[in-house]
Amino acid sequence: MLSSRGWTTSEQLQRSVPRRPVRWRERLAGWQTQLAGDTGSASLEFITVGLILLVPLVYLVLAMSVLQGGAFAVEGAARQAARVYVQAPTAGEAEARAERAVLVGLADYGIDAAAAEVSIACAAGAECLSRRSVVTVTVRVRVDLPFVPAVLTQSHGGSVPLQASATQTVSRFWSEG
Repeated sequence: MLSSRGWTTSEQLQRSVPRRPVRWRERLAGWQTQLAGDTGSASLEFITVGLILLVPLVYLVLAMSVLQGGAFAVEGAARQAARVYVQAPTAGEAEARAERAVLVGLADYGIDAAAAEVSIACAAGAECLSRRSVVTVTVRVRVDLPFVPAVLTQSHGGSVPLQASATQTVSRFWSEG
């Protein structure tokens, strides 16, 4: 191209040739304007998502700890009741000792012992307190889940049944009295 002075300079050539815009610059500029309106929303999103995930997780940990404590209580109460039953001198005293062991075992974990069911069974229909007889004590309890309304726990909708059994053998040296 010629100018009034002769040949054109590179500067004039650049102005006269229409340049095709670079698309990535346009896209970047568009993204910048879109992202400029999100200032500070990351912390809000983090808190919202964190609460949505954290609250059920905390409740799950609470519920599992209550159930684990109930399982320990029922198992310990059954084991202790079976131990004291086979060491008692008479059948009447054995039942009283077993009942007391269940009350103490459940109270240690904060479970109401009044709602517990205790059953004592002897193997093969033998007398429970005779030498080498086998005694099995079973304890059943319903453990209420945390933060469940009382209306649901009364109908057993918000509670979990737990059961444990323990078996002990009466000593071969046992004698009545």
